[in-house]
Amino acid sequence: MKIIEVLGVGCPKCVKLYDTVCEEIKALGIDASVTKITELKQIMAYGVINMPGLVIDGKVICSGSVPTKAEIKKLLK
Repeated sequence: MKIIEVLGVGCPKCVKLYDTVCEEIKALGIDASVTKITELKQIMAYGVINMPGLVIDGKVICSGSVPTKAEIKKLLK
């Protein structure tokens, strides 16, 4: 099971990233847990300054932008 965290305080980009990640997980049939992290202290613990951020299995994959669906699909595989 993959553990995925979307880091962000609730801005439109953060919401879009969360929704897109959930869609792609469902489309790919991946066993994963997706969590929104909205507390600034937890976000900063990952070293993410620009939001949104995407963390997969404890590793920051991207921050500051929303990857395309194709990029997210590639990251999840």
